[in-house]
Amino acid sequence: MAEHTHVLFVEDDDVIREATQLALERDGFVVTAMPDGLQGLEAFRADRPDIALLDVMVPGLDGVSLCRRIRDESTVPVIMLSARADSIDVVLGLEAGADDYVTKPFDGAVLVARIRAVLRRFGHASGPDSAAPAANEGGSPDGGVLHFGDLEIDTEGMEVRKDGAPVALTPTEMRLLLEFSSAPGTVLSRDKLLERVWDYGWGGDTRVVDVHVQRLRTKVGQDRIETVRGFGYKLKA
Repeated sequence: MAEHTHVLFVEDDDVIREATQLALERDGFVVTAMPDGLQGLEAFRADRPDIALLDVMVPGLDGVSLCRRIRDESTVPVIMLSARADSIDVVLGLEAGADDYVTKPFDGAVLVARIRAVLRRFGHASGPDSAAPAANEGGSPDGGVLHFGDLEIDTEGMEVRKDGAPVALTPTEMRLLLEFSSAPGTVLSRDKLLERVWDYGWGGDTRVVDVHVQRLRTKVGQDRIETVRGFGYKLKA
């Protein structure tokens, strides 16, 4: 997977930037490393990388703002790097459209594992070999199309419509919606969603789930995904 995968890495700390670049290159990634957000944006537009790693606190254009600019132009996966796990910057980055985050200081092997996990699920969400959820009683299957009220999910074409209008989802949001639509009315815990959508084989930060559910709600309808307090979320059939 790593071979020829192009990573954009934006980090202002010279030591971290150079060490991380070398570690990623040893794993077979092609890395473009930039010291600030403005240069990172230029590199993104010029090179169109497969994934972006953005430190939150970089000069010129901070990582959160850079993430928003990237998300305005592309659904390329974004992982934010934050020095503090409890920082509001983590939530801001996720709200800006990041798909995941890694806390600094990080182990190179952990970072590579997270990159590969993101790339796997993006390939699953957008590739021609994507696995669609089976039709079920909660939806109305019609050639791979599920209907939930005014929401229409084409599980084969990977397209979503609300009231007939197309809904633009990132691959992570699409994976999350497919997970819900495969079991409408069934409560899915945050840990289960982390495992199935984020490909976490270990414990993860449930804020990642909560923020993505909120983003998904703004696109498919606030009432379509219900919070079951103390347990998780479910899609209303």
